[in-house]
Amino acid sequence: MKITGLRTRRIHIPFAKPIGTSIHRIEGVSGLLVWLDTDEGITGESYLWAIGRHRVPVLEAMVRMLGERAVGKDPRDTTARFDEMWDEINFLGHKGVSLFGIAAVDWACWDILGQSLGASVSRLLGRRRDRVPTYASGGLWASMTIPELEAQAKDFVARGFKAVKMRIGKPDLGEDLERVAAVRSAIGGRIKLMADANQGLSVDHAIRLGRKLEAFDLTWFEEPVQAYDLEGSARVAAEIDTPVASGETEYGRYGFRDMLERKSADVLMPDLERVGGITEWVRVAHMAAAYDVPVSPHLFTEHCLQLCGALSNVSYAEHMPWFDGLFQEKLEMVDGDLLIPDRPGLGFRFDPDAVERFADG
Repeated sequence: MKITGLRTRRIHIPFAKPIGTSIHRIEGVSGLLVWLDTDEGITGESYLWAIGRHRVPVLEAMVRMLGERAVGKDPRDTTARFDEMWDEINFLGHKGVSLFGIAAVDWACWDILGQSLGASVSRLLGRRRDRVPTYASGGLWASMTIPELEAQAKDFVARGFKAVKMRIGKPDLGEDLERVAAVRSAIGGRIKLMADANQGLSVDHAIRLGRKLEAFDLTWFEEPVQAYDLEGSARVAAEIDTPVASGETEYGRYGFRDMLERKSADVLMPDLERVGGITEWVRVAHMAAAYDVPVSPHLFTEHCLQLCGALSNVSYAEHMPWFDGLFQEKLEMVDGDLLIPDRPGLGFRFDPDAVERFADG
C-alpha cells in the first residue's frame, strides 16, 4: 500500500454564544480536516483545530509539507513515517506548529492501518476496556453567571454525567471560591468536580486558591499557571493536596519527560495535535505509567477514545461536544462512561454534509 496524496479542508464552527476562560474569549472553533489517500482505496482521516481561523493556514502549510513528502510510502508503517517526519522538522524545531503537522499525518496513518486490518486502533494497541469514565467539559465557563453555572451543572447531572469540569481563574480569589461553592452545591457531593484555571494565575495566587479549594473535594486543579512554567506548576503541586493536572499545551515526549522529572503535575493531559499524534501520545502515556502517573487526553474526544481503550493509566476521557456535528457516528454514554467503539480504524468518519456546512472558504 502506498500514500497517493493528501487533501485538506478548512472549517469553522461558530458558537451560538461566545464563551470565556481566564485568558480566552472564544466565538467559535476553526479547524483543518485532513484526508490521506492510498492506492488501495483506503483513506485515513484526522483533523486539527485552533482558536481563530487566521491560524489555520499556518497549520495547513505544515501538514501539506509533511504529507506530500510521505507520498509513495506505506502508511501502515506508522513508526517509520513518524520518525521520518521527526527528522524532517529538525530545522524548524520539535515544538509548536511542527508537532501539529506530524500529528495530522500520523493519526491518519493509524486510521489507515486499522481499516486495512479490519481492526480498531484500540485493538492494534492492545485493547483493555470497552468504556471509560468521562467528564462534561463543554460548559461551566468563566464567562457565565452563578445562576447560569448552577443551571448547567444540574443539567449535566440530569444527562447522566458523573463528573463535570468548570473554569476558574478570576482575579478575585473570593469570586472563584463563590463560583466553585455554587457548582458543588448544585451537583452534590457524589459527582466528581474538576476546576480549570486555563493558565490564568500566578504561582502564589494558585497556591492560595488551591488550598482553599480543598474544601470542595476537587478531582483535580487544572493548568493553574502558565504552561511553560514547569517549576511554578511543580511548586503548586507540592503545596496543595488536590492533584494538579496539566500538559495540554506541552509538546512531544521530551516536554512530558521534563514534566515528570520536575513533578510539575499529578495528572498528565497530552493533546493529540500538540503531542504529535497517536504514536507520540502512546509513548507519553507509557512513560507516565513508569512513574505511576495517570493521563487524561485533552479534547479530540471521538478519536481519543481508541487511546482510552488501550492505555491502562487513562483516568478520564474529556467529553467536549464542539466537533460532534462533524462525524457520521455519535458518542454513546452509559452510566457516566463513554463507550469505546470497536469499528475499524479510529471508528469515526467525517459526515460529508457537515463538511460542506462548516466549510470555511
